Amino acid sequence: MNFASVRIITDDVDRLVEFYEKVMGVSAERPAPVFAELVMPSCTLAIGHSQTAQLFGADSVVGANNRTVIIEFRVDDVEAEYVRLKPFVDNWVMEPTTMPWGNRSMLFRDPDGNLLNLFEPVTEDAIKRFRGRH
Repeated sequence: MNFASVRIITDDVDRLVEFYEKVMGVSAERPAPVFAELVMPSCTLAIGHSQTAQLFGADSVVGANNRTVIIEFRVDDVEAEYVRLKPFVDNWVMEPTTMPWGNRSMLFRDPDGNLLNLFEPVTEDAIKRFRGRH
């Protein structure tokens, strides 16, 4: 089994695509106006319009309604990412902070309220834990 992607459902695909292109530093592939994928070597983030939710069954997903999932990206330098993202991120949850498990993390919300964590392993144990992962 391979982990293929995480998909966010939204009422405004263009707005979220623009936001995630800035955060991730990649251009989205748009196979349809109601769907986009931001493809990286380690993961794919898919964004689908709420109209597509009908395909999965009534009330199966609701856009802008997530409070249980954190989308996480490992970065080389959390402090540099904080400076880069500060001008266009409107909703900061936590400025760069070293967590008890050895990652330096910052958390913020996308325009739909989904939570993102950009982190950098900084302790010896955390660095060792991520060695070899893509």
